[in-house]
Amino acid sequence: METLVTNKVSLVSYPILQNMETQERIVNKAHELFMRYGIRSVSMDEVANHLGMSKKTIYQFYADKDALVDDVIDIEINLKQGECAQHRQKSENAIHEIFMAVDMLLEILTKMNPAVIFDMEKYHPRAFKKHNEFKNKFLYTIIRENLDWGKKEGLYREEVQSDIMARFRLASTFLIFNPELFPLGKHSLATVVTEMTDNFLYGLASSKGQKLIQKYKQQRQNP
Repeated sequence: METLVTNKVSLVSYPILQNMETQERIVNKAHELFMRYGIRSVSMDEVANHLGMSKKTIYQFYADKDALVDDVIDIEINLKQGECAQHRQKSENAIHEIFMAVDMLLEILTKMNPAVIFDMEKYHPRAFKKHNEFKNKFLYTIIRENLDWGKKEGLYREEVQSDIMARFRLASTFLIFNPELFPLGKHSLATVVTEMTDNFLYGLASSKGQKLIQKYKQQRQNP
């Protein structure tokens, strides 16, 4: 009897596992394509073609493109939250954490089409709301905590207003994704990120902090 029950459970579980694997394949491929080409540029037909499955199969798991974009943004948010947590654990000090965050941003820029955020804002407001909540709550908190940490370490000036500078850093970082301000080809996004970060850090840093900035910049120039 126990064997029969076990077999029945296995038979029931197998299609559920298959469905989970299929859905995971769909959302992972959509994540890859949306990040590379932008959301609007990739149709549901193209997602299906890259997976070698019918569009009908995708619609068994996702009612429309909005639903698929929602899950893709969830993946991206979870990845970034995990990376930020790792940076906090591995960083030597507050300035080092900023440099690690910049490395992460530069890596994002090599993989993510800047049009993704614009596409979300214009065509997928539900996903854009998720993105904004992640930005304005999670990322704001990460930056605010970094500023408070740096002040305690004596690396940032004591008079720095953490709330104001956290909001400034957040807003200025996302300006790089605005093609009207930084059109492709005029400046490399790596140059824009580096210039913004240098001015942000030097504006915050104490004399002790400025020495560390120089140290980390030299390490990157002479790895």
